[in-house]
Amino acid sequence: MQSQNRFFDDLSKVLNGLAGTVAGVGREAEAGARERAKEWFGGMDFVSRDEFEAVKEMASKARAEADVLKKRLDALEKGAAAPARKAAAKRAAPREPAAPKVAGRKTAQPKTGG
Repeated sequence: MQSQNRFFDDLSKVLNGLAGTVAGVGREAEAGARERAKEWFGGMDFVSRDEFEAVKEMASKARAEADVLKKRLDALEKGAAAPARKAAAKRAAPREPAAPKVAGRKTAQPKTGG
């Protein structure tokens, strides 16, 4: 019985050691793969998340500013167009109508030599 018990003790120690070694190898492989991936992605000129967020915020501010400026420009154009419309309306307004002719009444017209 002693020999069997010792065999299982040794076997469990070997398996525990093997499990620890496999876990260590797995951690080393993962770290190496991460390093290789960082180098590969770094060579592809990807932007970092921080850079992306900063540019996104700048674009959002620029868009908001452009919208404000567009509204301001529209208001200025509308204000400048109002006097021009008034002047055009005055020019296009019909002149005062001639005095209406009264039916049955003839107006004197100069006679020309004849």
